Amino acid sequence: MTPAGVCQPSFFERQIGSLHGVMDHALRAERLAPAPGLLQRFDPRVRIVVMLVMIGLTVSARSSGGLFFLFALSVALALASRVAPSLLARGVWLNVAMFTGVLALPALVLVPGEAMVRLPVLGWAVTRPGLESAGFLIGRAATAATFAALPVLVTPWPHLLKALRALGLPAVLVAILSMTYRYIFVLLQTALDMFEARRSRQVGRLTSAELRRMRVADAGVLLSKSLHLADEVFLAMQSRGYRGEQHALIEFRLAAVDWAALACLLAIVAFAVTRHA
Repeated sequence: MTPAGVCQPSFFERQIGSLHGVMDHALRAERLAPAPGLLQRFDPRVRIVVMLVMIGLTVSARSSGGLFFLFALSVALALASRVAPSLLARGVWLNVAMFTGVLALPALVLVPGEAMVRLPVLGWAVTRPGLESAGFLIGRAATAATFAALPVLVTPWPHLLKALRALGLPAVLVAILSMTYRYIFVLLQTALDMFEARRSRQVGRLTSAELRRMRVADAGVLLSKSLHLADEVFLAMQSRGYRGEQHALIEFRLAAVDWAALACLLAIVAFAVTRHA
């Protein structure tokens, strides 16, 4: 509810605010890349390899204690790399809780065991093993998502794409990721300009039917502009000699700290393998 005398924001104002929020979130992530943090000191290839191994250990974790240790390690790496917990909470953990939580809900009543509470009306029993299973699933997803987000947040996008290509990612996937990241901001700015232009020409309030028609029309215009932009970009790339492989002027060199990180990673993997053997 809004206080008396305060007008609720219009549809255009809400959309403009959400678009500004998306762009601001991306800019905050870009500012983390040159920050003097822990992960920023390593070669981008080493960051990706380390995080992939950490994700593998997270997926293979069988105990709650081991999973909690990995989650604490991911948070510690984020803090040491100048990544704010609020950024992880909004960008990673909230989404994991929403999507993985929906998948984990049936486990509360489907897993047999000691009943803790009963749901009103339905009478279904929430069991202790079901609650533990749901919590373990959400914790595993949150930990893996945190490890996956860290190299993206602390690495400039061109460096990240070159590192992925150096590690064997197909060139077509690298090109798709590059174009998507680059031109999604162009489309966001286009949508922002459309909403601001519409708001500057709006007089009075619109009915619900008019708002629905306007949203559909704006979506169609934005789709048409994106298709036209895609054709122009493709022709421009072909005219400049693009033949499927993107070249970057960045040169990666493994330093002593990178070899030390890989050695520590091998020791962690060896310890985990021998422990589960």
